[in-house]
Amino acid sequence: MITLPRLGIGTAPLGGLFTEVADQDAAATVQAAAQAGLTFFDTAPRYGHGLAETRLGRYLPAAGITEPVISTKTGWLLRPTGEPGGPTQVVPDWSERGIRESLESSLERLGRSRVDVLYLHDPDDFPDEVRRTAYPAVRRLRDEGLVGAIGFGMNHSGPLAAYVAEFEVDVVLIAGRLSLLDHDALHTLLPVCHQTGTAVVVGGVFNTGLLADPNPDAMFHYRPVPPDVLARAQRCAAICAEFGVPLAAAAIQFPLQHPAVSSVIVGCRSAGEVVRNVDAYHWDIPDQLWQRLADEDFVPRDLVDSWRR
Repeated sequence: MITLPRLGIGTAPLGGLFTEVADQDAAATVQAAAQAGLTFFDTAPRYGHGLAETRLGRYLPAAGITEPVISTKTGWLLRPTGEPGGPTQVVPDWSERGIRESLESSLERLGRSRVDVLYLHDPDDFPDEVRRTAYPAVRRLRDEGLVGAIGFGMNHSGPLAAYVAEFEVDVVLIAGRLSLLDHDALHTLLPVCHQTGTAVVVGGVFNTGLLADPNPDAMFHYRPVPPDVLARAQRCAAICAEFGVPLAAAAIQFPLQHPAVSSVIVGCRSAGEVVRNVDAYHWDIPDQLWQRLADEDFVPRDLVDSWRR
């Protein structure tokens, strides 16, 4: 099984997800990660049409991170729209040529000769292409030493579990489906990964920000939060507060309790967010809080009982 740092930084915010991030804030985010001892960064060409990768390539050396652990993704290419000086568009390309072109472009933006992990990115609608060309292509890239490990990065745990069962996979990234509000991956993905020895990286532990700050303007699964889900998040926060624990601490640490989970990545758009998330990762959470969260189904009871054995 591949060994990855337990906590990493997701760079979709550095690509301008939801809100643009100024260059100086992006640089400060990477610098804060360096100061906190973090070396693991997850990125993708689709994050800001290459901006997140470009910023990592520029700011990692400046922050003194000389041996970062980097995961990026493939399956989509950036193509010009045809307008002079216009933006690029993202188009799927699961051919071997497209997979290689995507990785070569990522390496150029990152300023690196290889990456540690390469995921096939959101291949939900392309199973035939994955079987015919994309998966064989990433295996060859691994054999050639251009990537250290290969896998799939997706938002839906059922299809991801099916890919793990079908292919030889080193690591998977599941976003948003292993959280205090969404346990879907526990019953679909994690059992097969545990059985096959596939490492699991969990993203989206805040469910698009709701579990970082449960307010009516928050997002949940990339959409405005429904009232009932907001109420659940606020109830979870209230229980954590009874024990003096920030909601973010429980959100970050919950997935790491499962033996199949290697790492959690958290998206950060500022130095302050890095500091708060690192503090949350290190927060001492009493067993009694996990028990209370299990009483109200924020944490599965059988999982909590297994921690105690």
